[in-house]
Amino acid sequence: MSFPPALLDRAASLLDACRARALRIATAESCTGGLVAALLTEIAGSSSAFERGFVTYSNEAKAALLGVDPDLIGRDGAVSGAVARAMAEGALSRSRADLAVAVTGVAGPGGGTEAKPVGLVHFALARRGADTRHAERRFGDVGRSAVREAAVEQALALLEEAARA
Repeated sequence: MSFPPALLDRAASLLDACRARALRIATAESCTGGLVAALLTEIAGSSSAFERGFVTYSNEAKAALLGVDPDLIGRDGAVSGAVARAMAEGALSRSRADLAVAVTGVAGPGGGTEAKPVGLVHFALARRGADTRHAERRFGDVGRSAVREAAVEQALALLEEAARA
């Protein structure tokens, strides 16, 4: 994916803010398939603030790599606020990062239901020593690429807010 210049500028600014505060970032991604990590690592020198990324597309990967309870996934579904929080907290506990963002959703074109339509994406931001934050966005059935791009922008916004807090 080729990232728009404005998004690259935001990523560079985020990494500068993290470096200034000695913060490291981890990502836990499902529907974005590693695009948040790809955006951050597109910036030269990102290794000084980006610690690691987890691409946990399957439920099994969420459990094995991030420690998400399979019963939680079974009860709430992979696309839920509870699972997004567990993903972010798992990424934080399984890394040396200070901030972790998680993304899980339905990018489409299939896979949506009435309760969880295409375009529904849950985000979570975990920070050491702070409560985990959750955000839900309904981007609509605007196409897979558009949902994923909007999700990357939202994840970046959560990281920007946390890095400047």
